[in-house]
Amino acid sequence: HVQLVESGGGSVQVRGSLRLSCVASVDTIGRYCMGWFRQIPDKEREGVAGIESDGSTSYADSVKGRFTVSQDRAKNTLYLQMNDLEPEDTAMYYCATSQKAYCRGVPYALQDDVYDNWGRGTQVTVS
Repeated sequence: HVQLVESGGGSVQVRGSLRLSCVASVDTIGRYCMGWFRQIPDKEREGVAGIESDGSTSYADSVKGRFTVSQDRAKNTLYLQMNDLEPEDTAMYYCATSQKAYCRGVPYALQDDVYDNWGRGTQVTVS
């Protein structure tokens, strides 16, 4: 019942920045766990960042210090600010929402089976 639409992907140079957005069709942002995941073809989808209803955040070690997840409840939008991008960050990025209000941090909050609804994805290419 929840529709999620990602945007903001594109092609950037190494060390460049992008900000991804995820708009939810219903009032979800700030009420439940939200997460960002990424996937390369033929590889397992991996959790990148998560944010809980109280604003607590979790990050994969590979992006810690470079990526920042945030949410705007009024706009019903989730964001992922990505800085200092590397070629290894190239992937399709997805946002997702869980029915849980709290996801108890890493690693649980970055496990894809915790999440119930998924967006269509937005491609990020770093070269």
